[in-house]
Amino acid sequence: MKKNMFMLFMDKLLSFPLWVKQIIYLYLEKDLASSLSTDFIKRSEKEIFHLHIPILSFIGKTELNERKSGLDDNIYNFLSNANEGLSILEISMNNFWTMEEVAKYYIFCLEQNYIKTPESPYIHAMAGFMAGKFRTGEYFKRAERISMEQLERAINTQKESLNTEKPMKMAEVLISLGYVTEKDTASLLLIKEEASKRFILDTSIVPDNFLRDLTQTKAHKEEIEKLTEQNRVLKEQLNRILAFVKKNG
Repeated sequence: MKKNMFMLFMDKLLSFPLWVKQIIYLYLEKDLASSLSTDFIKRSEKEIFHLHIPILSFIGKTELNERKSGLDDNIYNFLSNANEGLSILEISMNNFWTMEEVAKYYIFCLEQNYIKTPESPYIHAMAGFMAGKFRTGEYFKRAERISMEQLERAINTQKESLNTEKPMKMAEVLISLGYVTEKDTASLLLIKEEASKRFILDTSIVPDNFLRDLTQTKAHKEEIEKLTEQNRVLKEQLNRILAFVKKNG
């Protein structure tokens, strides 16, 4: 079963009556508008990194099958999930990885030619920024918000500011030159911050009647039991870590 519990929950959510979905949409729209600029909200599905489905190259499929490079198990898990046709979001949820961790595996595989270059420049730009590969100016250039000439001007302006009483950060430079808005840069930094947070969807969130429908077959039942056990183990590990930090803090 390729879908994880998050996508199953989304399927259930989309089955709600229209009048319920309309209210949910209004609340979500208001919440997103308070945090993100229009540029990040009005993106098509093909431009959103979380929904991107990595495509393995011949080199990637060969490495996954033969494992001659002796890579970290997480890389092989990433390649295996991608080979199953899972999206970045599903890969993250299935492995309990943060979006930042997935982005790092994605960029590594992209640089090794294990996966194909995405069609949308936004995908590569966002993955690189989340992974810490690209800085603010590089992100906006790769996302085609600014040109190479504009980036060079911004870099020179930032260098000049280093000799003043108030050295400028790249985000401040880009805003001062009118290339991006303050909310654009704030949105980007917020996305980076959120990408480092681990998200666990407890199976109890999924409506009971929906789970009963899924457990009609043995395969679905085993999958749910597996996810439930993984959630339990991970929560215990997190609790032990928090207890240790609190005790030795």
